[in-house]
Amino acid sequence: MPEEKKRVLYSLVFPGFFLLLMWAVKFFEVSMEVFFVEGGVYPRKLSGLKGILFSPMIHGNWKHLLDNSMPVFLLSLALFYFYRDIAYKIWLLIYFIAGILLWGIGRQAYHIGASGLIYGLAAFLFLSGVIRKVRSLMAISLLVVFWYGSMVWGLLPFDFEVSFEAHITGVVAGVILAVMYRDQGPEPERSTLDDEEDEEELGESEDQ
Repeated sequence: MPEEKKRVLYSLVFPGFFLLLMWAVKFFEVSMEVFFVEGGVYPRKLSGLKGILFSPMIHGNWKHLLDNSMPVFLLSLALFYFYRDIAYKIWLLIYFIAGILLWGIGRQAYHIGASGLIYGLAAFLFLSGVIRKVRSLMAISLLVVFWYGSMVWGLLPFDFEVSFEAHITGVVAGVILAVMYRDQGPEPERSTLDDEEDEEELGESEDQ
């Protein structure tokens, strides 16, 4: 099997598994006529700590789940494709750091959904792309930002039915990890201009 195909298949496994898990939770809720909202993060209550683990898999309704499904899948796919060696570490750290911060600063309410994870992945991929000069990472992140909606507005408390705190803590987690792991990841992409400059420098050195 060609190496590139193996890399793509590897990148699909975990994001696909997590996507199926989110949908399985919602199907179970509907079929059993239960609601897992109390499995979300409830800030500064011991009983709310379990939400750090469970809340990204719980969604309020089908639209909530649909809105989060493709962004979390695509961003996770990009992470596992470009950061193969550290992808599991980064994904899990974003997952738990964002949840812990949310538990510490969020409003006294149940916070559910994968949006914090989405914001964390987008922030990590974009900033890491800037730091490491990988334009494809920045492009993927911006594409998802525009597709997902105005993620910047999601950081502001315009709609109190939306956990903007989860969005903020996700971004904080992504930024922290992008800086911490700035020396790991894909090599900087070279542009045609870079190649032309190298050729000019080589020509000048030969002339000398």
